[in-house]
Amino acid sequence: MRHIAIIGSGPAGYYTAEAAQKKFGDDVRVDILDRLPVPFGLIRFGVAPDHQSIKAVAGRYEKVALSDNVRFVGNVTVGKDVSIDELQTLYDAVILATGAPNDRPLDIAGADLPGVFGSAAFVGWYNGHPDYADLRPPLDGRHVVIVGNGNVALDVARILSKTRAEFDGSDIVSHALDVLEDPAVEDITILGRRGPHQIAMTPKELGELAHLQRATPRVDKDDLPDIGEDALLEPGIRKSVTHLREFAAIPEAFRADKVISINFDFFAAPVAIEGDGKVERIRVERMRLDDQYRSVGTGESYTIDCSMVISCIGYQTPPIDGVPYEHGRGRFANLDGRILPGLYCVGWARRGPSGTIGTNRPDGYNIIDTVAEDMAISGDKDGRAGLDALLALRKVDIVTFNDWKKIEEAEIARARDGAPREKFVRIEDMIAASH
Repeated sequence: MRHIAIIGSGPAGYYTAEAAQKKFGDDVRVDILDRLPVPFGLIRFGVAPDHQSIKAVAGRYEKVALSDNVRFVGNVTVGKDVSIDELQTLYDAVILATGAPNDRPLDIAGADLPGVFGSAAFVGWYNGHPDYADLRPPLDGRHVVIVGNGNVALDVARILSKTRAEFDGSDIVSHALDVLEDPAVEDITILGRRGPHQIAMTPKELGELAHLQRATPRVDKDDLPDIGEDALLEPGIRKSVTHLREFAAIPEAFRADKVISINFDFFAAPVAIEGDGKVERIRVERMRLDDQYRSVGTGESYTIDCSMVISCIGYQTPPIDGVPYEHGRGRFANLDGRILPGLYCVGWARRGPSGTIGTNRPDGYNIIDTVAEDMAISGDKDGRAGLDALLALRKVDIVTFNDWKKIEEAEIARARDGAPREKFVRIEDMIAASH
């Protein structure tokens, strides 16, 4: 019997478990460990609460999770409750699928001022992540600045702009909904170091900004390249740039009834965040593109008064003691998913935060092919039985997938009208509901 431990229950973890089932059939036992009592990682805590169709992929993972040879082991912290070395003595293969849940730091002066948040924290706050349930974002100011030109920046801008009615059908948590319902925010500025042709925003997410009840996007026509240059773009980016051109053409008369303006500030790099004990302004340098389309400072700077800055510049995988790590790339050091003998990584933990949720599927299948190549025959390790004995000795209260289903039932039962669920945001409440 082959015994495989997967650390992390997000998309990469479940696709890898699915691949192991298909590769080894009944000759494998897979344990999926997660420090939280609830599964699905990025699906639950990263995908925007008003994108329920994307969250529906969890149904595929549930089919895997309810199989006899795959088990969810929640409420177990690797590094505290059990070490990587211990897991390697128990399992033939240990696969790190921890994703990239930590913010890449915004490395400028003033980034530690109150009122500066990374997107992992801010998104975690409105998505009900226990680590960020007590965040108190200052939404009593008129202007919020978002740093970054990707889909997460769009998610944050959209969530800040929506009315309560527009959240019908979403699973945004009530503590965030109550604060967002009547904000003082009138202006949201999205800063990007480069121009419209270099954005990492997809057409669907950009297009949503045109249909908000109380907000409208704004693009400066002078920031847009000559329209003839759009023909050279990859089709998806071309569609996104078409949206930006449409935003630039919105007449002022249409904007008159909108209380929030979402301003795209291209060729703009944050230099410093300033304020007396809290965020009061951000200093920005005007940029230009060189011949290689790299952003280069012009020396011209200006300030934007604001009460909150949200950095959406990317994520990194948290290091684990004893596991080689590439600090420059924010991921585990690996060669095609191999870290050390018997130790592997997959998904964002392997390649960094790139690609879509679906990108993790071929990644999971590839890493299982690698495991099969390295482990030609079944081993004789203790696997699941050994882990259970160790965790029982340490009095760790594990949460299984059936326990999670009880948590889910309780969340559905406590949902407000029009919402699919009301998430528990405290680990102790999750545990209580699981029994």
